[in-house]
Amino acid sequence: MMPDQVAARCALVLETNNLRGGADAEAKTSTSLQRLVALLARQKLPLTALAQVVVTHDGLSPATCDAVSALAGRPVDFVRIDAATGYYDAKNVGFAATDAARCDHVVFADADCLPDDDWLLQMLAPFTRPDAPAVVAGRTSYAANVVGTALTTIDFMYFPNADHAGATSNFYANNVAFRRDVFEKHSYQALDGVYRAHCQVLGMRLKAAGVPIHYAAAAHTEHRLPDTRAEALKLRWMRGQDTYSLTPHLLRSYVSARWQWLAKSGPIGPLCVLFTRLGFSVRALNHQDLPPLRGLRWAAGVALILGFSAVDMLGAFARGIGWHTTGKTNADAQALSYHRP
Repeated sequence: MMPDQVAARCALVLETNNLRGGADAEAKTSTSLQRLVALLARQKLPLTALAQVVVTHDGLSPATCDAVSALAGRPVDFVRIDAATGYYDAKNVGFAATDAARCDHVVFADADCLPDDDWLLQMLAPFTRPDAPAVVAGRTSYAANVVGTALTTIDFMYFPNADHAGATSNFYANNVAFRRDVFEKHSYQALDGVYRAHCQVLGMRLKAAGVPIHYAAAAHTEHRLPDTRAEALKLRWMRGQDTYSLTPHLLRSYVSARWQWLAKSGPIGPLCVLFTRLGFSVRALNHQDLPPLRGLRWAAGVALILGFSAVDMLGAFARGIGWHTTGKTNADAQALSYHRP
């Protein structure tokens, strides 16, 4: 089977939740979405090769929808959601809008990311094999500068699945493809008080179910960095708070029964997780398919990893002692809105 044959039975789901917030939200979303669709339309495997393209949104104008469809060079299905629909819920809604009769596979991406020009081809290529995987995780990174490289070691690490060659134990929701029946069975589940750990939990559930996630490093997309320092710090704080909710899942999946008490240890368990992650992050520097940092740039990268990790730890500690900010004041509408025009 060739990639274009897989594409002909594949849907692409794009969500726009990361672009929420502010008085000019519609204009911001329109600009970012049109930029992405223009890039996707010029891919080595273009949007016209797909069976379906779905965009979830909470207020695009008819003019924007027409412009996006024109750039795509094909019909696009726009699915309206409300402001209370979270990031992962939007992906579930987008999946529900795909046509089961036409789409055997579904690719998920975000409207604020910038894919390489062969991203879609590389994402679908593993599905052409006789032993095709059920899930393919592409590689996500931030910009290839000192800050982006340092943050990539924290937010976008991939951990090999020792039970399956070429497989990863985790994936990121902005850059992943599923065989339809697998996502239909598992999907993203509600997690109270959690910002962005749902895909990590789903990765653990897939591993426990014996579903390997193929890692396609060449299927690369660049995730935008927050636009201001204040928004970057808010993002780090919330990711640190997420660690508190993620810790019990990690403990059940990766450590023996005698360490399960850490799940009820307040801030101790999450801090242990973050200290462990810090070690992995420092070791991952210059080993994530990004241009290497040398000399003072390497030292600056390490310093940034330490600094960002410290903010994460403060967030986890605050959550562990009962100071929980995630979930207050419409979390998804507020916390996800960290991009500006």
